[in-house]
Amino acid sequence: MIVLGLTGSIGMGKSTAARMLKRMGAPVCDSDAVVHGLLGRHGAAVPAIDEAFPGVVVDGAVDRRALGAAVFGNPVALKRLEAILHPAVQAAQRRFLKQAARRRVRVAVLDIPLLFETGGERKVDRSVVVTAPFLVQKSRVLARPGMTPDKFAAILARQMPDAEKRRRADHVVNTGDGRRATRRALRNILADVKRRRGRQWPPRGYQPGQVVHA
Repeated sequence: MIVLGLTGSIGMGKSTAARMLKRMGAPVCDSDAVVHGLLGRHGAAVPAIDEAFPGVVVDGAVDRRALGAAVFGNPVALKRLEAILHPAVQAAQRRFLKQAARRRVRVAVLDIPLLFETGGERKVDRSVVVTAPFLVQKSRVLARPGMTPDKFAAILARQMPDAEKRRRADHVVNTGDGRRATRRALRNILADVKRRRGRQWPPRGYQPGQVVHA
């Protein structure tokens, strides 16, 4: 099975690319969706976040705006949040890969926003970075509800520069070229990786709950 890592900075079109890959038959583990579940009503991460950030939990769910305000511009608080969420997300990714292997899937996709920032490239066979011209990226992001130029700048500051991501990637897709070109590029990438030799998943000797690199 080939494990494909999909990533890209905010506003680069990663969610659109993930949906396209799903329609092409490649199952996708969406890290953002996993986080939503962890923070949702009675989510697994809610008790730990309630303890670490008093006041951000309302009716059994994390108020994402309140949590965002609690960590915005505060590296220490952000690290505390990541220490809660990252292990849970990684566990979900391992379960996803194990299930995909059982179904004999040829290509499985891990959608990881901070793939390179967190060393996640070690968990995948090939990496795909989605990119777009800066003005396209900026217009997409500032069109989001509640987004401001300051928030956009703060998010970019936490992310690896787009140029560096493109340099590290095995494949680069420019979503600024339009949906048709994006779809064609992704289809070509799938065709390419399917010709490659994947790794065994789960690895030999794997035990449930064991931390492994895919």
